[in-house]
Amino acid sequence: MELQIKEEAPLFSLPNQDNAEISLLNFRGSYVVLYFYPKDKTPGCTTEACDFRDSMESLNALGAVVLGVSPDSTKSHQNFINKESLNFTLLSDTNKEVLKMYGAFGVKKLYGKEYEGVIRSTFLIDPQGKIAHIWKNVKVKGHIEEVREKLEALRRG
Repeated sequence: MELQIKEEAPLFSLPNQDNAEISLLNFRGSYVVLYFYPKDKTPGCTTEACDFRDSMESLNALGAVVLGVSPDSTKSHQNFINKESLNFTLLSDTNKEVLKMYGAFGVKKLYGKEYEGVIRSTFLIDPQGKIAHIWKNVKVKGHIEEVREKLEALRRG
């Protein structure tokens, strides 16, 4: 069942890069940019993470926090954050429960072959915990601009 805009965002708790349990509930009152990506330190994922890093000031000014989620371990996340000087939280979903909850894990196609994997997706969650926008099969180039524009539009009402 696919998540819909205006629907309650599924709640979860996952360990961050420091092995601290982070709950989506902790961020009520803020916009949350929840983005799912396949793998730390791969070209597309690194570009996406660095785009978020470089836009953090403007996203924070719009009242948003960024949470990245992948199946990588907390140690892998810590290394990724250190290597790329990331300034936001990465969450480890090793059993892919949250990925599946959000429809960000499933059948993908590459060169005509089907396989299961992470579907690059971003969910914008409003301060009340409802889904304000969904981007599926995200193309990294230009994605951060789309997120920022959507946030600005929501803030204007």
